[in-house]
Amino acid sequence: MSRILTPRIGARVAATLAGLLLASPLLAVSPASAAVAPPIDRSFAPPTPNLEADPFYTPPATIPTGNPGDIIRARVAKAGPPKARELANAWQVMYLSTDALGNPSVVTGTILVPKDADPKTVPVAAIAPGTTGPAFRCTVSRFINSGSFYEQPSVNQMLEAGYAVAVTDYEGYHENPQTSYIIGKPMGAAVLNAVRAATRLPEADLSPSPKVVVRGYSQGGGATMWAGQMASTYAPELNIVGIAGGGVPANISVVAITLQKAPAFGFLLNALIGLDNAYPDLLFDNYLTPTGKTAVQQMENDDCTVELLLNYAGKQISDYTTTTPLSTTLWRSKVLPNTLGSEKINVPVYQYQGTVDEIIPYGQAATLREQYCALGVDLQWAEMPVGHITGVARGNVGAFQFLQDRVAGKPTTPNCPPPAE
Repeated sequence: MSRILTPRIGARVAATLAGLLLASPLLAVSPASAAVAPPIDRSFAPPTPNLEADPFYTPPATIPTGNPGDIIRARVAKAGPPKARELANAWQVMYLSTDALGNPSVVTGTILVPKDADPKTVPVAAIAPGTTGPAFRCTVSRFINSGSFYEQPSVNQMLEAGYAVAVTDYEGYHENPQTSYIIGKPMGAAVLNAVRAATRLPEADLSPSPKVVVRGYSQGGGATMWAGQMASTYAPELNIVGIAGGGVPANISVVAITLQKAPAFGFLLNALIGLDNAYPDLLFDNYLTPTGKTAVQQMENDDCTVELLLNYAGKQISDYTTTTPLSTTLWRSKVLPNTLGSEKINVPVYQYQGTVDEIIPYGQAATLREQYCALGVDLQWAEMPVGHITGVARGNVGAFQFLQDRVAGKPTTPNCPPPAE
């Protein structure tokens, strides 16, 4: 049975929630067309933190016609714990997005608007969350409403600085979850469409064309970079002025090797589930042993990041499969296009990374930096002699200042190395 994760998480484990989500594929997607937006359904009851079932998250039997970012449902929610509720009004929304195969999908999320600001003048910050886990109870908007979202400090920071905030749940969070953890296109689309949804929610009363910044760490760092790579073709109307991503899982294959027999192996098994949900032809179930089938069912029924860390530490793929899926041609064909760095991001980027990161290897992040620099990205790189979890707080100061400066229109200070002669 699913349940909401309450603030029972200790400081050590809560910090570790910064987790991982690996990078993902980018399919060309056309900008929003002139389709008529569906009417917004406001009939759902307010969210109740302790309810295991919540029909608000159940996808409609038929996805309505509309544009990516159009809102299907909306309801008033809580902005987080008491401090956040003092800062902002909040709504949960379900909006149109795009899946890994380029088909329409639905995604949920939270829109927050500061109370002490004119909504027509505030910029919008899209926050791409880090790993929360595959079960329905791990849904970010449910965490926010119950006051137990581990990245709430980042949300509050943006609200206090006068930003509206759009936080996506990512794809597939409902009572029978089908999350696409690690897949770049759905992640990037979910982030960009959360901003669109924020500007289209009448209750929020935001400007239709605000300045936009995007930020995230770990899985969120990957989602942030995918949103950046997709923006100019998928959401060219958004006025994105800056992107900040840390602990970026740019190369799934390299990260997968790092996670084998590691304390965070549960993230890798979660990633295989995400790949299988995104690409039905992978048939992950055919590779699983009875132990593997039980583990996958357990993950999707009940496991959030704490369980991913505690229940699967030190394991490896062969503990759950008859054949390692990532060694097959079919699986590699899905992993390869989910590698960041082949497309230019056309807005200033702040990328930060711990040099001794034990979850997201430094080398693959540095390679991403080199690729972006070669493409001409306006990139500021920051590295810190810390591991993955410490990098969350250590990198936040620079990331926040970078985004503040972009909104203020200050000149950038890129530090790409000069091209080799």
